[in-house]
Amino acid sequence: MEAPEMDFRALPKIELHAHLSGSISRECLHEVWLQKVERGETDLPDPLIEMPAGKHDYDLETFFPLFSKCIYNLITDLPSIRTTTLSALHSFASDGVIYLELRTTPRAIPSSNITKDLYISTILSVLHEFNTTSPMQSRLLISVDRRNTPAQAAEALALALKYKDQGVVGLDLCGDPSKGDISIFAPVFKQAKAAGLGIVLHFAEMRIKEGSEELSTLLSWNPDRVGHVIHVPEGTDNIGVFGSLPSNEYRLLAKHFNLSEKDVCTLARGAVDLIFADEGEKERVGGLMW
Repeated sequence: MEAPEMDFRALPKIELHAHLSGSISRECLHEVWLQKVERGETDLPDPLIEMPAGKHDYDLETFFPLFSKCIYNLITDLPSIRTTTLSALHSFASDGVIYLELRTTPRAIPSSNITKDLYISTILSVLHEFNTTSPMQSRLLISVDRRNTPAQAAEALALALKYKDQGVVGLDLCGDPSKGDISIFAPVFKQAKAAGLGIVLHFAEMRIKEGSEELSTLLSWNPDRVGHVIHVPEGTDNIGVFGSLPSNEYRLLAKHFNLSEKDVCTLARGAVDLIFADEGEKERVGGLMW
């Protein structure tokens, strides 16, 4: 089954499920690593060795350690945060994305005197600068990791509320789906919903144990969007790790579901109503869609 003859890269696209740290290209991570090696600031192995070209078959056991052992230990100062954020934005924009909602978990990096607040404000500053010169407009979702404590989740909510009018549009629940008791976060997500923040949840990424009420609990929070939803062998929400840009995702959809060019355009256009933006931005984005 062949994909239709169309320019998937030129197709205007909306990207709503993109993790910042997982959207950094291996080449960008390699460049950051080279600079830190030259300055004697890291003894980490080359990211191109940790994530060799062509390797994209990560599962739950091999995926999350990439962040804890490699990416998070490399992106440890303001220059590298700015560089990698800008690189991710360029990757999406060059692939035809016209509206992007990035998501990230607030990080404190004591070795560089970076608080969670400074981490988020730095990323927002990069997004704001990029938005002034690019046809792609970007917003930020703040993530709560399933391994967080209620206090850490409350910190994430506080930051989302603080920057609600400066580019933050919602609160996300993410992280290793085999870890944590998500019920402890109910108060935080209900507060976020009441405050007008968008609610997005990673949902059913893996087989749920019989008798578990996790999915019912998540749905009781009245999320605006859920990600994954079905148990599939691989994900596509981290372009730097999985190596699949939005244009390739549409190409795969068209190929495997035998979609016409009209079908693909209709599918892409359907995302307009799902973005966390005012009517003016929705009208702008809708006017750019094929």
